[in-house]
Amino acid sequence: MKLLFDFLPIVLFFGTFKYAESHKEWAAEFATRHLGAVVAGGSVGATQAPVLLATVVVIAATLAQVLWLKSRGRKVDTMLWVSLVLVVVLGGATIYFQSETFIKWKPTVLYWAMGGALALAPLLAGRNLLKLLLGEQLQLPEPIWRRLNFAWVAFFALMGVLNLWVAYRFSTDAWVNFKLFGSLGLMLIFTLAQGLVLARYLDEHPKHPTPPAAGEEAP
Repeated sequence: MKLLFDFLPIVLFFGTFKYAESHKEWAAEFATRHLGAVVAGGSVGATQAPVLLATVVVIAATLAQVLWLKSRGRKVDTMLWVSLVLVVVLGGATIYFQSETFIKWKPTVLYWAMGGALALAPLLAGRNLLKLLLGEQLQLPEPIWRRLNFAWVAFFALMGVLNLWVAYRFSTDAWVNFKLFGSLGLMLIFTLAQGLVLARYLDEHPKHPTPPAAGEEAP
């Protein structure tokens, strides 16, 4: 359920873009009428209208996530705050300048921010953020925690590069497809792979020892 909540803005971005892309004239008229006051030039062309409308939706969806969590007294993850700042700043630039380049950089900046936080926390604060997040659910030796942390740092770094490669080598439509299906698919594959590795290790090192049977002495 949390995964769906986290990816909801991306799903809405995808749906809005695809609908506007298939109705470009309507999208241009709608965007000009409602966004004309905040875009350079005062009017939106049919080419840029789909990504501008999708950007407005993803800004609203991310803000709604934060407000929904706050209204229920729940903690807003640091990465969600970072995502909100990035989508407002880069999304706002996309809308004003009518350039999809800014919003295309948003996933990369977010990936690199997450990877940077994981990489720098042990060096600057002596803390493994993954262990802080998952330490209550997993009991692993320190070398395994360090390897797991490094694996996620490398994954986020590569995902940031991959996003830019798709953004600059392919069309905006292809990038939107990758943003949903490619990013989500690679994230799931990587998470499952990590789970398989950890499950095999945990089978050899159970977290809770088996209690002795009745009448037997503990070793």
